[in-house]
Amino acid sequence: MPRIALIHATPLSLDSINAAFARHWPEADLMNILDDSLSRDREREGELTAEMIDRFIDLATYAKGTGAQAILFTCSAFGPGIEAAGRAVQIPTLKPNEAMFEQALGLGRRITLIATFRPSLLTMSQEMEMLATAHDKDLELKTLYVPEAMVDLAEGRCEEHDRKIVEAASKLKDCDGVMLAQISMARVGERVQQQVSCPVLTSPGCAVLKLRQLVQT
Repeated sequence: MPRIALIHATPLSLDSINAAFARHWPEADLMNILDDSLSRDREREGELTAEMIDRFIDLATYAKGTGAQAILFTCSAFGPGIEAAGRAVQIPTLKPNEAMFEQALGLGRRITLIATFRPSLLTMSQEMEMLATAHDKDLELKTLYVPEAMVDLAEGRCEEHDRKIVEAASKLKDCDGVMLAQISMARVGERVQQQVSCPVLTSPGCAVLKLRQLVQT
């Protein structure tokens, strides 16, 4: 069984990503690495610093040293750090939203990204725009931040977290696709789908299927 390292910057992503592996790749031998200071430091600093990037490289190096054949980072606000980590360890290393972005580009031009962690909007928007340019795709990307929803989830108010996201999604119009930015938002994907007429994408399933393909080919 291939060992897959899951590296988290918040414990909120654990349930959703492990559930996605149980559904799409139950044979994988998972190891979970958590540094929950990363998300706090990222929000406090307001940017991804060189020191944070070094921490991502250290985490990936540790994971590889345990025998991991691939790494999936579940934190969406650290794109450049994850890219640096992948270059350092030279094993398949995925950002949480890569596969979801690729699918979204096939849905149409008007895509909306909904997030519960504000810093992720900037990095994810930049990554999505770069991907669209690389694939010569016309993209009209809109972003929507849902305040306090992540705090609700962290403090156990799961239904309030879900309600806020669903309410925000219910106001969307003229979209070809909707993406839920945080892995922890996957729990509400079906309810968001009921609010919109376009496809709703969540990152866990997309990421697991892509990582499985990378490892097994």
